[in-house]
Formats: sequence, C-alpha cells, structure tokens
Amino acid sequence: MLSDDHVNEIVIEVENVSAGVQSHPSLNQVFQEKVLLDTSINMVSSISDIDVTDSQTVSKRNDRKGNRVLRFSTPLNESRSQTLHSLECMGIDTPGSSHETLQGQKLIASLIPMTSRDRIKAIRNQPRTMEEKRNLRKIVDKEKSKQSHHILQLNCCVQCLHSISQAYRRSKSSLSEILNSISLWQKTLKIIGGKFGTSVLSYFNFLRWLLKFNIFSFVLNFSFIIIPQFTVAEKNTLQFTGLEFFTGVGYFRDTVMYYGFYTNSTIQHGNSGASYNMQLAYIFTIGACLTTCFFSLLFSMARYFRNNFINPHIYSGGITKLIFCWDFTVTHEKAVKLKQKNLSTEIRENLSELCQEKAKLTFNQQLTRFSAYVVAWVVSTGVAIACCAAVYYLAEYNLEFLKTHKNPGAVLLLPFIVSCINLAVPRIYSMFRLVERYEMPRHEVYVLLIRNIFLKISIIGILCYYWLNTVALSGEECWETLIGQEIYRLLLMDFVFSLADSFLGEFLRRIIGMRLIRSLGVQEFDIARNVLELIYAQTLVWIGIFFCPLLPFIQMIMLFIMFYAKNVSLMMNFQPPSKAWRASQMMTFFIFLLFFPSFTGVLCTLAITIWRLKPSADCGPFRGLPFFIHSIYSWIDTLSTRPGYLWVVWIYRNLIGSVHFFFILTLIVLIITYLYWQITEGRKIMIRLLHEQIVNEGKDKMFLIEKLIKLQDMEKKANSSSLVLERREVEQQGSLHLGEHDGSPDLRLRRSVQEGNPRA
Repeated sequence: MLSDDHVNEIVIEVENVSAGVQSHPSLNQVFQEKVLLDTSINMVSSISDIDVTDSQTVSKRNDRKGNRVLRFSTPLNESRSQTLHSLECMGIDTPGSSHETLQGQKLIASLIPMTSRDRIKAIRNQPRTMEEKRNLRKIVDKEKSKQSHHILQLNCCVQCLHSISQAYRRSKSSLSEILNSISLWQKTLKIIGGKFGTSVLSYFNFLRWLLKFNIFSFVLNFSFIIIPQFTVAEKNTLQFTGLEFFTGVGYFRDTVMYYGFYTNSTIQHGNSGASYNMQLAYIFTIGACLTTCFFSLLFSMARYFRNNFINPHIYSGGITKLIFCWDFTVTHEKAVKLKQKNLSTEIRENLSELCQEKAKLTFNQQLTRFSAYVVAWVVSTGVAIACCAAVYYLAEYNLEFLKTHKNPGAVLLLPFIVSCINLAVPRIYSMFRLVERYEMPRHEVYVLLIRNIFLKISIIGILCYYWLNTVALSGEECWETLIGQEIYRLLLMDFVFSLADSFLGEFLRRIIGMRLIRSLGVQEFDIARNVLELIYAQTLVWIGIFFCPLLPFIQMIMLFIMFYAKNVSLMMNFQPPSKAWRASQMMTFFIFLLFFPSFTGVLCTLAITIWRLKPSADCGPFRGLPFFIHSIYSWIDTLSTRPGYLWVVWIYRNLIGSVHFFFILTLIVLIITYLYWQITEGRKIMIRLLHEQIVNEGKDKMFLIEKLIKLQDMEKKANSSSLVLERREVEQQGSLHLGEHDGSPDLRLRRSVQEGNPRA
C-alpha cells in the first residue's frame, strides 16, 4: 500500500499486431489510458482494475479478428493490382494512399466469406453512395469467383442452386424497381402526404388500393366471360340515343354489359374445335373473382395489422426519424424539398401524439360530455332509421311508379333519392363534432365511420331485400338485367353527386368561409365521409358483378377520375388538419370495414341468389335451370362418370360442398386473429416494461453521478486544506531556519520543503 503523500502514475498500453500480417487500424490500435490514482480512494483503484480487464479482453478479441483476416489475405494480395483501379473508382482509395487501399482490401476480404444475405446486408449498411455500393458488390462478386476454388469446392447441385438463388434475387430486385417506377400517382401521393399528413393520405392510398382490385376483376371477367361471348354475339339492332349513359337501358340491354345478353350454349368453333361451357365459365369466373378478393382482403388486413399494431417500431414514437431520417440518394432539388416536407409533417404528427395529455375533467364536465355523446348517438341512429324507412317505402312502390310513368328519366327517381340521402346525412353527422368535441381526432374519425357505415350498409341491405324479394319474384322478363340496370344507375348517380360536391359544394364552402363568414374559415378534409363513399360504391360493384359483368370496368374509370377530382379539390378548397395526428392504423380499419360488413354482406346476397332464386326462363346463361347452382351439380355428375376426374368430385363434395370444411376454416381464421391479438398485447407489455427499465437505469446513473460529484468535491476540499496546512508549516519552519542560519537560507529552505512535501 502506498502512503497518502505519494502519487502514482499508471500507464496501461495494449498492443495487438498479428505476426506476418500488416493489421487493420482497428486491429493494431493502441489502447492507452492514463489514470491518476489516489490510493486513499478505493473506488478509483477498482475502476482502474476494470479498465485493465476490459483492455485485455479487447486485445483478445482483436487477436481473433486478426487471425480471421489472415486466412483471406494471401489470395487477396494476388489480385491486389487488379482491384486497385476499381477501389479508386468506388471511393475506397485515393491515389497515393496505401493505408486506405489496405483498408478497402480488408473490407472486401471480410465480405467474401459471408453468405449472400449477410454480404448484401453488410454492403447496404456501408456509409457510401448507391453507386459505390454497386461497385463494391461487383468487386466482391468478382473476387469471390476468382477465389472460389481456394475457399470451397462446390459440387454441381450446390452451384446450380446458388446460381438459381442469385438469378431469383436479381429478378426480384428488378421487378420491384419496375413496379415502383410504374406505380400510379407516386409523386402526387408524396405531395399530399407532405402537405396534409398521413390522415388525408390514407384516403388516397385506399382509393388506389381499390383501383387495383377493380383492374384485376375486369381483366378476369374480360378474359373468361366477355371475349368468348363476343365470338358468338349477334348484332345489336337497337338505336343508341345517348340517354343510355344515364339510365343504363335501351341500347346497353343487348350488349355484354348485362347478364341477359350471354348465351347458355356451349361455344364451339368447328366440329373439331374445343368446347367452352358458358354456364361454368360465368359462375366460376365470378366465384374466382370473389374468392380472390376474399383472400386479398384477409392478407391485406393481416399485413397492415402486423405493420401497424404488432411491430415494435410503431411504439418508438418516430424518434429514429429525427436521427436517421435522411436518404442521401435524394439529390434533386424538388425531391429534397418534398422529402423535407414529408419528414417534418411526420415528426409533427408523432410529437402531437406524444405531447397530447388527457384533460382532467370534473364530475359535472364528464356528465355533460357523456350526455352529449348519448344525444348525438340517439339522433344519428334516429336519422339513419328514418332514411332507411324512406328508402324501403320508395323501393316498394318503385315498380308501380315505373309502370305508370313511361318517361325514360323516371327510372332515376330511386337512385336520385338514395344519392341525396348519402350526400346530406353524412354532413349532418359531421356537424355533431361541434357538440361532442373529441380530444383525439382519430376517435372522431372512428365514430363518423361507424355512423356512416351503419347508414350506407342499411340502405344497401334494404335495396338488396327489394331486389331479391320484389324484383326477382315479380315475373318480369329477365329480372337479372333489371337488377343490373338498377345497380348501374345507383353507381352512376353516386359518382355524379360526388363530382358535383367536389367541384361545387366544396368550392362554395371555401368562398363562404373566406369572404362571407370568415369565422367559419377554410374547411378540413372529411376523411370518414369520403372513405365511406368509396366503400359504398365498391359494395355496389361486388353485388352487381353477377348481374353486370362490366361494372368493375365502370368503377375503374370512376375511381381514376375521382382521384384527380379529389386531388384538385383538396389543393384548392382545404387546409391541413388543425390537429396533426398519425393515421398509420387507419388503413387497417378501412380494409376491415370493407371486409365486414361490406364484403361479407355481398357474399350473403350472392349466396341467396345462386342457391335460392330461380333464373329467368328466356335470358342469360342459366336459363331453363331450377336454380343457378344446378349448373355445378350437373357438371359434378358428369365428372363422376369419368375415372380421370374423380379427384375433382372428391374435392367438391368433401371441401367446397362441405359445411364442416368452412366451419374449420372459420375457426382457423379466428384462432390466427386471436394469436395476432395476443402477440400485440404481449409486445405492448414488453415495450412498457423496457421503457420502465430504461427510466430506472437512467435514474441509477444519475444517482451514481451525483455520488461521484460529491466524492470529488470532498476530495478537492481535503486536498486544498492539506495543501494550506503544509504551506503554513513550511513557512514557519523556513522562518525558524532563516533566523538560526543566516549564511545559507536558500539551501535549508530547499531541504525543508523536500522533507515536508516530496512533490515540491
């Protein structure tokens, strides 16, 4: 143990140089720590011991790294002259800098033994431009091909699999780049997201998603139903007047647009040509379209649910956007400004949710707010019931009204009333926000969505009841075509009202708010109302696809026009949301509403039509059958007599036609949903515990820092007081020695100081 008067200086040097190899700077880096230890404080000594141990541990790790680099240094030196020029081109080396050249070679040597996935990930994490990363990947692939016979001998099968995997990755990357380059409205969506935030952007993303659905449905119907019918279609003798675009009757009745035009015979060109059963093609194509939509909805819901509810990064509050937010591949001036806008809007949305606190209300305030909620829900439910009753009685007398009024425009009465209700009532619902005053904008949107979906789905349900129980049983000729015409008029009228509202209603509202009644101000984009318009129209398309196979094409054109109309109206007539909020989870909710009750209601309606209703006797591909489903029954009976197709019969009878199979399938879906939900809850709990642990560790560190500061202050005070006492003793002893020995004062003073204080 050293005395209190001595101070020791300890220098710890750890060097790691691998024999025979000039090491990487990270391998031969010298760890030099100078720690002044006062042996009177044991804690400082223990810290020094820890530092020595850590330095030795790092030395051992670097030895192992040096050995790994040594294994690949020999073949690398052989190709050093060949790769030098490539390294200079990609920015790893500069002329005359051998140190950086060696560093680039060691980087390549460390990438060569990696697997393809790890190598791609390592190159992607390099702080370089995209061009440099591509060059680095080419150099590594070239060196790996040269040194493959030195590293490992691959047999033929492994080489084949390796080449196939490389080709697959490259094709996948190329395909993703092509899809991104031809993606619809990519730049427009970025502008909308940067100016109005993710809440408004979610509406346009949902619209684009529905457009893809309808494109797929149209391609399917056009390929397997419309084109075969064109080959046997007769010439249309009706005169085209132009009014058919609004009423859907007249000339369009005898076209491929409606169910009644399709033949029920087997299409065959020539005696030796292949036959095409139109009945099976019609029902299987519609079934394939709805089945694909069903699984696509399930997959989309699961994907968005995983991304927006399960992944832990959504609970980080977007802090990484503040630190690692910039993409250095963006160099164009307009793209840079757009990227800055998007980042600032997203950060503002995240901060608004973090800073939002629940207001503490008194009991009277809570009672008042709860009463406002109850009154708003009672009024909204009453308005919806009244509107549904009006639609029901109007639909009941619609057939008699059409018989007594021969005016071609009379068929537009029911669609006009329904569209007026769908336009006016959601605006009334939007006014309830002035009374309810929700703290979170997301809660307000959810409530409006629920009210609007209740109204619109109820109206569609009443219309379906009218079509299946009144029109189908009325004895009218080709009642399927009549239903298709009704759905076409409803869809077209809803589209016209939406356009008129976008270009006239919203424009007038902006003029009133800016010039006449300035207290109203500029309006904000109503997400709930506009999203429910899309869901309402898509529901009509799914119902009408059986009676009007061209409805997906019509809806595709309408969505395309609607996107540009809403975009122009948004930029001219609306302001960004006053309360910024993150709407990353809205897309999941939109798709869920589209699946239930919209798509499930469509499946129930079409199931009743196919299994319970009798087709028309004089039109359509199913004429002469007791039910639509009997075409499948006849086909299965035919296949059961052919030994080569018995497996199809087994699949139909044991899977498709079995109630137990669908029960098990539903049970599996519910179990998967429950597991996803439990995973979400578990991750939320884990994230909360980790947050608490981080807070506690921060408190512990602050406590230790405060203790260290106190110990340092005490040490400084003790050292200063001891120095003052030593100086006084030296001065007293010096004065005594000067009084006794006047002849040699300097020498004696110097000795006394050395005895009292060796440092001096």
